[in-house]
Amino acid sequence: MITTRSISLAHPVFKGNEKAYVNECMETEWISSIGRFILLFEQAFAQFCGVSHAVSCNNGTSALHLALLGLGVEPGDEVILPTLTFVACANAIRYCGATPVFVDSDRRTMNIDASQIEKRITPRTKGILAVHLYGHPADMDPILDIAKRRGLFVLEDAAEAHGAIYRGRVVGGIGHAATFSFFGNKIITTGEGGVVTTSDAALAQRMRLLRGQGMEPQRRYWFPTVGYNYRMTNIQAAIGLAQTEKLSQHLEDRLRVAYWYNKHLAALREYIALPTEAQRVQHAYWMYTIILKDKVNLKRDDFTAELQERGIETRPVFYPMHVMPPYREPDGSYPVAEALAKRGLNLPTHGLLVEDDIAYIAEAIQSLLNIL
Repeated sequence: MITTRSISLAHPVFKGNEKAYVNECMETEWISSIGRFILLFEQAFAQFCGVSHAVSCNNGTSALHLALLGLGVEPGDEVILPTLTFVACANAIRYCGATPVFVDSDRRTMNIDASQIEKRITPRTKGILAVHLYGHPADMDPILDIAKRRGLFVLEDAAEAHGAIYRGRVVGGIGHAATFSFFGNKIITTGEGGVVTTSDAALAQRMRLLRGQGMEPQRRYWFPTVGYNYRMTNIQAAIGLAQTEKLSQHLEDRLRVAYWYNKHLAALREYIALPTEAQRVQHAYWMYTIILKDKVNLKRDDFTAELQERGIETRPVFYPMHVMPPYREPDGSYPVAEALAKRGLNLPTHGLLVEDDIAYIAEAIQSLLNIL
């Protein structure tokens, strides 16, 4: 099939002061990792998440590494996380010399199955990395309860969930710390970029030290520890500030897209599972994810190829970590994660979509299912 229509999976949306703030950086020549927008962005994002501190950095993976180091993860430690997540989560744990320990998924939310965490704890367990996958918050209360009883930290990976809400609390302010990504396909973006949020002043201070090559703030070019060059630029922070100022609008746009999908795909629920929201949760819909049910004979990759022929860009759900060569567990048993990864795909989700786009996507899916 040949089509001239093209619907992208993701698209950055600039609705505010992005150009004005970037132009200020250019005009004042404050373009690197020093400038007024660094602090302004950190303050605005911390306020949005309801925490005292936000430590900006150059990307979401660096944010994970900084947070894990700040929380004291060392060689020989173990950190529990879902197997169904982006590889940066496991990689950052390995950067610390620690071991990622995987847990299967909850079928309904696709997040870590909290009921399976405790049996994975050993004397070497240091903490739990709870990922808010595709914008739906993980079930944080039981995770926090386990961590408190067992003396563990809880780190939220909120890279995909800016503004999602769990039982009245914005993600990023629920665990001991949280990390965010601002890659170009995220809910808000700085092009590349990341941040760690926390209300722990000592932790924030430690991460700031590590972020800037380990240089002591009050003694320039004195380095009491080995650090990293994980700093965000003033230009990135300028874009981030403008995006944060409009974050509520970005979320409204995505909720509207999800509403349209739910409306136009409702008649296909017998054949595809649509995203669900747990009780007292607000999904941020970084991605609108559907799961092909077993009665759909077409393989997921063939399904996505057919959608691409119709000009609709999609992508598969992440491979579970335990099947990746660096983390392979030949005898690992994570049936829910494996099923979701095998049958799941992400549909276009961004703030520039209109209802006609969603109707076209739904019609294409219906034609592939060859029903109704």
